[in-house]
Amino acid sequence: MKTAGHAVQRSLEICERAKQRIPGVTQLLSRRPTRAALGVSPIYAERAKGCVIWDVDGNEYVDWMSGVGPIILGYADEAVDEAVREQIGRGSISTLVSEQSVELAEALVRLIPSAEMVRYAKGGGEACAIAVRIARGVTGRDKVLFCGYHGWHDWYLAANLGGEKLGEHLLPGIEPIGVPRCLEGTALPFNYGDLNLLEDLLKKFEGQAGCIIMEPMRSAEPPPGFLKGVRDLATRYGVVLIFDEVSSGFRVALGGAQEYTGVTPDLSVFAKAISNGYPMAAVVGRREFMEPASRMFISSAYWDDNIGIAAALATLRELERRQAPAYFEKLGEDFRQRIDRAALAMGLDAACTGVAAHPGISFRGLEPATLRQVHTLFIQENARRGVILPPGLFFNCAHDQTALERTEEAVRQSFAIIKEGLVRGELDQLLECPPQEDLFRRMVT
Repeated sequence: MKTAGHAVQRSLEICERAKQRIPGVTQLLSRRPTRAALGVSPIYAERAKGCVIWDVDGNEYVDWMSGVGPIILGYADEAVDEAVREQIGRGSISTLVSEQSVELAEALVRLIPSAEMVRYAKGGGEACAIAVRIARGVTGRDKVLFCGYHGWHDWYLAANLGGEKLGEHLLPGIEPIGVPRCLEGTALPFNYGDLNLLEDLLKKFEGQAGCIIMEPMRSAEPPPGFLKGVRDLATRYGVVLIFDEVSSGFRVALGGAQEYTGVTPDLSVFAKAISNGYPMAAVVGRREFMEPASRMFISSAYWDDNIGIAAALATLRELERRQAPAYFEKLGEDFRQRIDRAALAMGLDAACTGVAAHPGISFRGLEPATLRQVHTLFIQENARRGVILPPGLFFNCAHDQTALERTEEAVRQSFAIIKEGLVRGELDQLLECPPQEDLFRRMVT
């Protein structure tokens, strides 16, 4: 069990080796050591089960990041892993396609309001690229209007050609290195909640805009009428509406944010939680938009991989059986009460905010530079107490009362240290690492 003063020396040693061989150290930006509390936070895991991770230094943590989103049932979930083991025995991929690929498509059509046909992929970023390709192909128009974070592909990073526009959607200072200059002006952002700006763009580029792609929601309720307004504008101007549900899918409702809000897009993208940690993604949509994809060159050998398909089928069955959204709602309310209680007890202006099934933790009334220090100190002190908990988090079905109790005690102590640092102006002295690199600045909270 982790105690104060724990060490992550082996993690740091492995990290030094990684710097010599892996550009950026990790494959996902959100997993980079500099995104946490470098020197205190663990970097490398030995194993994980349920909602607990054991690092290579032998420390144990309650993990509230759930693999940065893909783990929705819990690490090493028996039902999913058994389905995968059975599939491995039958082969992971072959010259012929498995019937399970049809079964998964049928399950997604049953659950997701926008789904009439389905295409598969392996990750959220490439699935977004597929959806945009389909929309451009159906409409014959090049320009994309977007809101939120949609991956690393050229179509999206093209927004930063000719001047940074992704700072409020992704990260400030992202250079579109390697993105063809000829794509400048093809991806145009609009602000979440601003229907007037979106309509201005649709008017300005009428007949040129092929689609609107957006994250419908994250941890907060959408502004009243906003998503319906987007739906109405997309219909009026004849553009394809795409919901990127890579992060929101299956959490607030099994049919995604579109089921939760009652607003149905033309196409939708699901990944991450669809298969509880096994690589899998899906683009789903109305038949009139999806069927033309059969004539587009959108193809990959590994999209027919049976492991991801088996994992997704098992995950969807378990999410239904365990009534996961209702569980997250109940868990989230308990989590919220504990975080708010700890903040009140320590006299800190902090709170658990957002929808219960997918909340976050907010520190209020602080300047940006101070807020970065507070975020880092929060991560640092939680890690020291055996809890992986940044301000943004993802629930999974293995989070239980034991995890909640351990976390409440850790957060209470972390809040006390933060409060003391703010009162005395000693945040710098309390930090054992540089302030955390800037978080994703998504317009969708």
